[in-house]
Amino acid sequence: MKKLRHQLGSKAPPLLGSFYFVLIIFFLVEIAGAQTTRNATSVDPSDARVVNSIFQRWGISGTNQGWNISGELCSGVAIDETEIGDINPGIKCDCSSNTTCRITALRVYALDVVGPIPNELWNLTFLTNLNFDQNYLTGPLPASIGNLTRMQYLSIGINALSGEVPKELGKLTDLRSVGFGTNNFSGPLPSELGNLTKLTQIYFDSAGVSGPIPPTFSNLRNLERVWASDNELTGRIPDFIGSWSNLIALRFQGNSFQGPIPPSFSNLSALNDLRISDLSNGSSTLDFLRNMKSLATLVLRNNNISGSIPSNVGDYQSLTLLDLSFNNLSGRIPDSLFNLSLLSNLFLGNNKLTGTLPAAKSPSLQNIDLSYNSLSGSFPTWVSGQNLQLNLVANNFTIDNSNGSALPSRLNCLQQNFPCNQGSPIYSSFAIKCGGLQIRSSDQIVYEMDNETLGPATYYTTSTNRWAVSNVGLPADSSNPQYQSSSSSQFTNTLDSELFQTARISAGSLRYYGLGLENGNYTVKLQFAEFAILGTRSWRSLGRRVFDIYIQGKLEFKDFNILREAGETALKAVVKELKVQVSENYLEIHLFWAGKGTCSVPRQGTYGPSISAISATPDFVPTVRNSPPSGKKNKTGLIVGIVVAVGAVSFLSVFAAYYLAQRRKRKKSYEDEGKNGKA
Repeated sequence: MKKLRHQLGSKAPPLLGSFYFVLIIFFLVEIAGAQTTRNATSVDPSDARVVNSIFQRWGISGTNQGWNISGELCSGVAIDETEIGDINPGIKCDCSSNTTCRITALRVYALDVVGPIPNELWNLTFLTNLNFDQNYLTGPLPASIGNLTRMQYLSIGINALSGEVPKELGKLTDLRSVGFGTNNFSGPLPSELGNLTKLTQIYFDSAGVSGPIPPTFSNLRNLERVWASDNELTGRIPDFIGSWSNLIALRFQGNSFQGPIPPSFSNLSALNDLRISDLSNGSSTLDFLRNMKSLATLVLRNNNISGSIPSNVGDYQSLTLLDLSFNNLSGRIPDSLFNLSLLSNLFLGNNKLTGTLPAAKSPSLQNIDLSYNSLSGSFPTWVSGQNLQLNLVANNFTIDNSNGSALPSRLNCLQQNFPCNQGSPIYSSFAIKCGGLQIRSSDQIVYEMDNETLGPATYYTTSTNRWAVSNVGLPADSSNPQYQSSSSSQFTNTLDSELFQTARISAGSLRYYGLGLENGNYTVKLQFAEFAILGTRSWRSLGRRVFDIYIQGKLEFKDFNILREAGETALKAVVKELKVQVSENYLEIHLFWAGKGTCSVPRQGTYGPSISAISATPDFVPTVRNSPPSGKKNKTGLIVGIVVAVGAVSFLSVFAAYYLAQRRKRKKSYEDEGKNGKA
């Protein structure tokens, strides 16, 4: 403006001055109008009654969150540019009407609100965004939810809601995102959800639903993210999912689906994150992956996948995590797989892979599981790299002093059939304090220390070759993976509370081995305690740790849940005792995560096997010493040394006595001869 006045001279024409005046008045009116809109507080009386009633019942307030100022709900951050995700508890209001404000968003997140959802809520018909995640809401989700037809974003996950998912959800046809995972729902997915054609995201992992995916879901062509793990979904994975061309993330772990994986999945070229596990029946190959070159995370664990790893796997340059474990893959490992520039975690264990290790490895590849295959040959130089975790348990490598120096010691005892002391056993028992220091129990059993640092692809064997442990698995989406857990709490139902105060945990497959055992029948005790998922009537107590337990390859406990075994009582010790036969001088105890249970309650990565102690004692009279060879050798050497020393001293003593006696005898003889000569 000053520039304009300078150009027109020091005096502006009267007409221009009038223009300035009008312009200033206009700006003042606009500012006043904006201020009036920003400070609007006249909320619709019915909306106010509902929110006030709900918050009073739940004992929460928005005053200290920057809204509900002086009793006016639609004030402060409720009507400015602040996002609803930054206010908790919080509301947002639409005050664009000249008369009243309407409440359009409501957030009560992770505040441990307890009880059913108040019926008044369904009268907030202007709601477009509702977030009740991470509370302890109980009871059903009523049909009245169908009243909220303006809803676009609905989140009610990590609660204790029960009953069937209401079909009236299908009336919310403007929904873009819906989440109802980690609840106690039952029954099928309503076919009416197929009406939600604007959906881009649906999250119902660990929701409790069952049955097949309804055919109407074929209408959901805008879906980008689908999380549906840990349910009882049955039947075949539908072919129509191949038409969800916008799909970026799909998670189908731990359901009851039957294979194979549909060939139509080859159309999902935009996928970045694909996780499918634990399919029963049917056999798949990896051909459907041919167009998924954008994948960063690929988990196809325990799906009866056969054939070979594709030779063009080097084209998948975005891969950071690849898990193809527990399948039937055969053939050699392509060299190009080990040279992917971003791949950091590779899990190929429990397949039928043969041949040698690739000659070179990308620096980014730091966690490699190749256990339980038929690999053989020599070790390339990269196996001695720093910060590398490499699990080669149960393969066919021949390991000696010339090629095993770069690997953790005693791997030779953990090759196929566990050859050390096979046919010549030396032990008749073992006991392990999983994740902790050595402890002697009240029945005088010494539980050996198991305090080694394990990781996503590691193993450890004791110096005495009495027992070993192998761990495989990386906790999904966890920035701080843990493989040991501890608690200072006392477990009142046992004399040996200390046995249960630490645990070894895993995000996948945890195996313990008793080695060099005398064949015969044993009593095995497995001892558990849950101290990560605790409390009652809190969202933190809603986690479910579920895993399978195999002994000697036989499934003994399916969907084992420590808390359930403890009668849902926290900090209660659980002991399982079994009779087991050892016939080949080793005992294998395998704890296996089959995709079941929650994964993020109370913290991300809280799932998978957990065990506090293991013992195995013979049901027969042992014929072996039950002590390590080194101890036997040392004692024998000591005894031999003592015997030799004593013998030598005795011999010298006898010799000295004999010598002195002979000397005295000769001296006396000389004296006698002298006397006889003088006579």
